[in-house]
Amino acid sequence: MKRLLCILSSLDAGGAETFMMKIFRSLPEDYKIDFIVSAKSGFYEKEVIELGGRIFRVPLRTKQPIKTFKAIYDVVKDNRYTHVLKLCDTPIGVYDLLAAKIGGAKVLCVRSCNAGSSNSKLGTLVNDFLRPFLNIMTDVKIAPSRLAAEFTFGKAEVEAGKVKFIHNGVDLNVYKFDKDNREKIRREFIIADEQLVIGHIGRFNQQKNHKFLIEVFAEVLKQKPDALLMLVGDGEKKNEIKEQIKALGIEESVIFTGIRSDVPALLSAMDVFVFPSFYEGMPNTVIEAQATGLPCVIADTITEEVGFTGLVEYLSLRVSSHEWANNVMALCKKGRIDTHNEFIKYAYDIDSVKNNFNEIVFLKRSNES
Repeated sequence: MKRLLCILSSLDAGGAETFMMKIFRSLPEDYKIDFIVSAKSGFYEKEVIELGGRIFRVPLRTKQPIKTFKAIYDVVKDNRYTHVLKLCDTPIGVYDLLAAKIGGAKVLCVRSCNAGSSNSKLGTLVNDFLRPFLNIMTDVKIAPSRLAAEFTFGKAEVEAGKVKFIHNGVDLNVYKFDKDNREKIRREFIIADEQLVIGHIGRFNQQKNHKFLIEVFAEVLKQKPDALLMLVGDGEKKNEIKEQIKALGIEESVIFTGIRSDVPALLSAMDVFVFPSFYEGMPNTVIEAQATGLPCVIADTITEEVGFTGLVEYLSLRVSSHEWANNVMALCKKGRIDTHNEFIKYAYDIDSVKNNFNEIVFLKRSNES
């Protein structure tokens, strides 16, 4: 039995967590992933247990750093983990790696999960200071895109070929357009067959830029009064966004689904996907949308690597919401296309991603450079 210990903040339905769960589901029976988290609960926890994984809870590092360090050390030492994977955006993750190394881990891996942050100037300085230590301590550096790799490990590490790239893959048997699912979701939310549905999936936080998304949708309504906006997810900015929608008087045109487990069906019910994030490592949802053949309009702050199917149009966040709305309307007219061959060609299918992950992480030996 091969076991990997993964350290992350929670097992909620975020991009990094979703990536790990896709890998876990696709692994052979004798490969397992265990998790260290600080959150009290998480969306994927039940499934982790069902798949044979274990969950260890440690104190939140920002509140109890010494206890967190000791807890990670104890988990690694007591369970004799040799391979440890830390999911992080910034080099502060070196703290957890050090605890794991002292605890006896032989192979330390880091996967970059984002290409930006909302850090203060002090936070940026701390990251710049810690980055060399992270790079020295890490045996395997992984990123979903070049932007994410440069943000976490630095440009020099990328140019020196020291970072391995593993895509955010999808199961093409699950993520595909399904007419029955489209009809089912539209019945659930009382959406007419001919109604235009603009979709977004993501946590309600500053990064995802929902405020601008609502402004874009308000412009769409001027051209298509019966259009609907479907917002999937939850988060700290949700009430603020609801107030914005109320102020614009468009409450009847916006659907809040909450966190859902039937994302492929929701994507089938949409007509265009809009994603104006300020920054992203490699957004799962944009990849998943393309797997269902859904046209996407996204911010040009997001890595170009995500647009491998021809379904993605990039727009600057500096242009007006009116111009975004015009592009959304134009893209809607193009309709869906079958992207199966592109996913196989560019290795975004889950089998290719799983094999890559196994070779780079699970099969890495401690004496390999």
